[in-house]
Amino acid sequence: MSATQTQTASSGNVVGMLAARASTVPLKRNNLMDQYTHLAVTPGMGEEFPGDLQLSELLKAPNADTLIQDLAVLISERGVAFFRGQDLSAEDMKVLGQKLGELSGKPAESGLHIHHLTEVNSPKGDQVHIVTSTRRVDRYRGDSSRLHSLKWHSDSCYEPVPSDYTLLKIHTLPASGGDTLWANGYEVYSRLSPPLARMLEGLNALHDVRSHYTKAGEDFGNKLRTGERGHPLNTGQDLCAIHPVIRTQYAYYHFVPVTGWKAVFVNKGVTKRIIGLSKDESDAILDYLNKLFLENHDLQLRFKWKVDNGGGLLADDPLPTSDYEDQLRVGDRVVGVGEKPYYDPNAKDRRRALGLPGFFDDK
Repeated sequence: MSATQTQTASSGNVVGMLAARASTVPLKRNNLMDQYTHLAVTPGMGEEFPGDLQLSELLKAPNADTLIQDLAVLISERGVAFFRGQDLSAEDMKVLGQKLGELSGKPAESGLHIHHLTEVNSPKGDQVHIVTSTRRVDRYRGDSSRLHSLKWHSDSCYEPVPSDYTLLKIHTLPASGGDTLWANGYEVYSRLSPPLARMLEGLNALHDVRSHYTKAGEDFGNKLRTGERGHPLNTGQDLCAIHPVIRTQYAYYHFVPVTGWKAVFVNKGVTKRIIGLSKDESDAILDYLNKLFLENHDLQLRFKWKVDNGGGLLADDPLPTSDYEDQLRVGDRVVGVGEKPYYDPNAKDRRRALGLPGFFDDK
């Protein structure tokens, strides 16, 4: 769910408070990335760079910082960008993942995320999470639902300070299947009626993976990483957080917003409860919001990986398909840590910001 997620649930601090900001003007693209061939994957989200750009070379360019900032804004606006035929090393991925966030204004204390189940002495280091189908099948086969729609998620949204940009490079694929899906949280917001949007803009929701990951760690002897996971607030084993239901993407407190657009920041897999509502009310509203994500194929994108060292860059919220359960799918993932999610009442709807007609405009 491109563009979709503050405090932990046990914190007594006010959620979503904004510190003094140096600027409230969203970043604009300088269009330097347009020198490379790229095309829109769908009208609403996704850009694909078919192969005339090596990201490893971009990191070495004399104007690398300017190029990477333009790339960061492009990803934030389009939700995800794909690059075919990449030779990025794991170290390159870490450098690029951090620079995307830094050059788009993330707080200085935000680094790269350490997944809570990454093994100590992992072969590629703490900040590179090895994504493998064998581990998923071994650990979760008995507890996994056959309803794969339940697996929509947003990377690290259970952390007080969740992700900003994620790099994913798949290097081992099954003969078929293994695609990844995204859905557009900007567009979901645009489909809310104005009265419902106004109500949701004052609410927060609980994101919680404690039962899932704590059990997995205990069952397989894999201790949770309770130290700092990319930010001083991302510590401990209480893997839950409270975030705004409607988020401004990304409104870096202290710094500058990237797009300044509103997005729905809930997901089927991790968001459990809207705070302040009864359980019945919360369930009904979350069910409706999730239906907007799951049942509108025009705001989704499905990407087919190729065995060409291809890499994907995404703002957030992927759904790896689970149609390859007895085949091998392996890749490396680097996740940047961004900001504490924030709602800005003066933020814009993406459609209005781009001059597109709204769903509830008079025809």
